[in-house]
Amino acid sequence: MSVSPVLSCAALAKHFQQGDTRVDVLKGVELTVAAGERLAIVGASGSGKTTLLQLLGGLDLPSSGEVRIMGQAVNELSDAARGELRNRSLGFVYQFHHLLPEFTALENVAMPLLIRRTPIDEARSRARELLRRVGLESRVEHRPAQMSGGERQRTAVARALVTRPNVVLADEPTGNLDGNNAKQVFDLMLELNRELGTALIIVTHAPELAAKLQRTLTLQEGRLV
Repeated sequence: MSVSPVLSCAALAKHFQQGDTRVDVLKGVELTVAAGERLAIVGASGSGKTTLLQLLGGLDLPSSGEVRIMGQAVNELSDAARGELRNRSLGFVYQFHHLLPEFTALENVAMPLLIRRTPIDEARSRARELLRRVGLESRVEHRPAQMSGGERQRTAVARALVTRPNVVLADEPTGNLDGNNAKQVFDLMLELNRELGTALIIVTHAPELAAKLQRTLTLQEGRLV
């Protein structure tokens, strides 16, 4: 019995208009990601890796082609339904943590659950447990400004995984950290991937990180090779 992919795209293209010039960033990207798979996307700066990740995450729509998340065609959904699908099925980790500065670590991690109307006590309990898993049980009441860069990024990883999403999309998740913190955050993502069965798609410039994943694809001249 074949298993449906958790994320896929077909003939995915994206272009931007700059004055009279059309810039083709993606030119027919094909990708299929299975449940629990660990995948690296590499490529030169400006090759379109972040654009691709935004399309795969339903944060932007393609010029042509389609993206399917859990079998649903993203471009056929309303904005509200697309937001709901993202909240239910996807987690995001960025190079900069994007934590809300006025909220504690616990409140930041609980936020995706509260958005989907999880009862407050349950949301806080699940957030607290995941912060414990990422080694931050003593920092739950700290705000981002009171935490180190590595702690903030571990909080961001916990926030991405608290909903137990089908896929986590990570854009240079360790690019802003020193070597030791980068290794800790990356190893943590792999450990949680194995434990929760969440697929990982990681854009990275670091070949040593890409080598730890199951397969590496290179974005080259608008296509994945």
